[in-house]
Amino acid sequence: MHYVYILKSRKDKTRYVGLMTDIKRRLQEHNSGSAQYSRSKRPYMLVWYCAFTNSQKAYDFEKYLKSNSGYAFTKKRFL
Repeated sequence: MHYVYILKSRKDKTRYVGLMTDIKRRLQEHNSGSAQYSRSKRPYMLVWYCAFTNSQKAYDFEKYLKSNSGYAFTKKRFL
């Protein structure tokens, strides 16, 4: 399975959108500081995820969520 996920920083309430096959491990990486981009905004909480069997569809949806219209969709529907 491929997971598209949204994390929310408990520090400054910003969001992080990502794609991973092991979502529990990835959340631990974000919160431990192993993920360099998100290190300064930890700790994170998982606010939403979706599972895909097709990796290309998961990648495409992650890309959409990172776009301007995807950001608006996320803000209206998930956060």
